[in-house]
Amino acid sequence: MSDLALFARRLLQNPRQVSAISPSSRFLARAMAEGLGPQTGRVVEFGPGTGQLTRAILAAGVAPADLTLFELDAHFIDHLRQDFAGVTVHHAGADHAHDMVQPGVGAVISGLPLLSMPVPVAAAILDAAFRILAHGAPYVQFTYGPTSPVPARILDQLGLRVEPGRKVWLNLPPARVYRFYRI
Repeated sequence: MSDLALFARRLLQNPRQVSAISPSSRFLARAMAEGLGPQTGRVVEFGPGTGQLTRAILAAGVAPADLTLFELDAHFIDHLRQDFAGVTVHHAGADHAHDMVQPGVGAVISGLPLLSMPVPVAAAILDAAFRILAHGAPYVQFTYGPTSPVPARILDQLGLRVEPGRKVWLNLPPARVYRFYRI
């Protein structure tokens, strides 16, 4: 089954979990993977869905053995395991990443819909990410919203700073990339 067909089927069956009207474009995927490469070391991806961001991460030069995915949807997991040999795929929520991945990760790339999640859930996901990230390593997140997908109180609570990245107009809907760092 094609990525688009799988995405459409999962969107119709579970719109709240998918929480997007279309898969990420290759342009957004490239923007999310900017700066990654063999030198990054281990990378973790939250919410890979059909794998569009995963493809860009691998195309940037991250080795499959250095990439770990966290996905909740069993249909997406089967697709990811079939399409990405050598990549570790966990059927688990991103908020459990710190239980499954050793600290020292070079980047966390997230396609999760933080804006549609309850604030405590989004905070738990960010906390898990920063428990595994190496000092100075980024948590990269995109959003369709007009501002950062992480409220200021969560940034303060977790000791994070945010750097807005570029707007990707060639995505449906247009999205902005943000990079978060521990202060």
